[in-house]
Amino acid sequence: MTSSSKFPFSTAAVKWPALAAVAVLGLSGCSVANSDGAGGGAADTVRVVLGQEPPTLEACESNLTSTGVVVRSNVTEPLIERNPQSGELEPKLATEWKATSDTEWTLKLREGVNFQDGTPFNAEAAAFTIDRAVNSKLGCNVEGYVFGDADLDVKAVDATTLTVTTPEPDPILPLRLSFLEVVPTSTSTTEKVREPIGTGPYKIDSWDAGQKISLSSWDGYWGNKPAYAKAEYQWRSESSVRAAMITSGEADVAMGLSPDDNIGDLGVDYPNNETVALRMDANEAPLNDIRIRQAVNYAIDKEGIVNSLYQGKHQVAAQLVPEGIVGHNDELKGWPFDLEKAKSLVAEAKADGVDTSKQISLVVRSAQFPKITELAQVLQEQLSQAGLNVKLKMLETSQHLTYQVRPFAEDDGAVALMTQHGNQAGDAAFTVDQYMLSTGAQSYFGTPEFDAMIKKADAASGDDRQKAFEEIFAYQNDKVVQFAHISHQTGILGKAKSVNYTPNSSSGDELRISEMTPAS
Repeated sequence: MTSSSKFPFSTAAVKWPALAAVAVLGLSGCSVANSDGAGGGAADTVRVVLGQEPPTLEACESNLTSTGVVVRSNVTEPLIERNPQSGELEPKLATEWKATSDTEWTLKLREGVNFQDGTPFNAEAAAFTIDRAVNSKLGCNVEGYVFGDADLDVKAVDATTLTVTTPEPDPILPLRLSFLEVVPTSTSTTEKVREPIGTGPYKIDSWDAGQKISLSSWDGYWGNKPAYAKAEYQWRSESSVRAAMITSGEADVAMGLSPDDNIGDLGVDYPNNETVALRMDANEAPLNDIRIRQAVNYAIDKEGIVNSLYQGKHQVAAQLVPEGIVGHNDELKGWPFDLEKAKSLVAEAKADGVDTSKQISLVVRSAQFPKITELAQVLQEQLSQAGLNVKLKMLETSQHLTYQVRPFAEDDGAVALMTQHGNQAGDAAFTVDQYMLSTGAQSYFGTPEFDAMIKKADAASGDDRQKAFEEIFAYQNDKVVQFAHISHQTGILGKAKSVNYTPNSSSGDELRISEMTPAS
């Protein structure tokens, strides 16, 4: 980091590789005919249609796509943010930061900022936010996803100075802090809140359950006033319905569209680092035998899936992160489709006493992304052809989360969970720590040797960090095989001609209304 402005701290910009992030959601809906997509709502309101209703708008759950797409940088804001185009860390509620020892970081905070309830933003609120999200027993998703088991020692030195101390040296702590959306000290510490109070350009006006969420611009915002006075969110489960709402003028922006939704020139492709994979439970037969997990990988026709369901817009995946993320291993190739090899591995395991007839639950979240139902059915059929007993379980979001994040839901047998993972931060630690550590928030299992490799990589920097994570992804595919990777996705956003907005690699996780303007 280089020095910035008058304060002798590090710059507020730290270079990280340009990442991607997106998500695609789902729930219910209906819609209508076609027009030129000119938009028909009030001129001061932007109407967004999502794939699903957010389960909550709680700030410490904002790294969940369905929550963050409404909350992040609209209602709430972080101390530090990552520029999706440049990959740099930039100031938000913190203006500068510096490592002041091997384990301590000191941040200078922005002055003159208030929360939407009128209380001042200061170091006490920043420390409270970190304690609440990371050190408490609330079970915030951001804790497991970003910080793992590590508690942080936070101290408000004065109103505008905050220190954060980590148990071990952490070269990417500022990047981790970019995932924390700041809330006032009045926020409950004993339960998660449905609607947060933030410092962002918009405040929550109303949430009509099952219908819509309404935001309005906040006059007390410390930054530039947004162009749109209001934002309204609705949700429809079918991507074709969301596309039709754009072409008919019922909506201005639609998330998570499919290549075959007939959106025409109102559809915008944008960078998307979401990766689709099956995460396999190795604690139950037959998936507790590595040969069965290998068979699952061989049985999936990834090229066929990409070409038939997604018109070739996606890429076959060989690891949980795409190109551009620190740690991505360019040498890895996707498992080849080899049904006969899959069958022989299943037969070999069966001959050695593995109960290959035991049921595997293929757990899938309804409307998580376009064509997910069709994909689930294809996977069930392909795994069945390999000689496995697969039962498809389509679940809504809250049910699916009980399988996705610890403590995992109990099932009658082994589970293969379809996951859509987006590394919004651009560093493999945010993937590996949660999905591959033995105790990771979204990991079924691991080994002591693998855990040691991960811990070593987490502490490394520069070229050593890149190489260490490359080795981790290779080791996963060779020795662990918790995952059957399917594809790296590409996002499509629908946009009415009445709106100026260029989606970027963060749009699926934090759709910033303040970056939208009415077309002249």
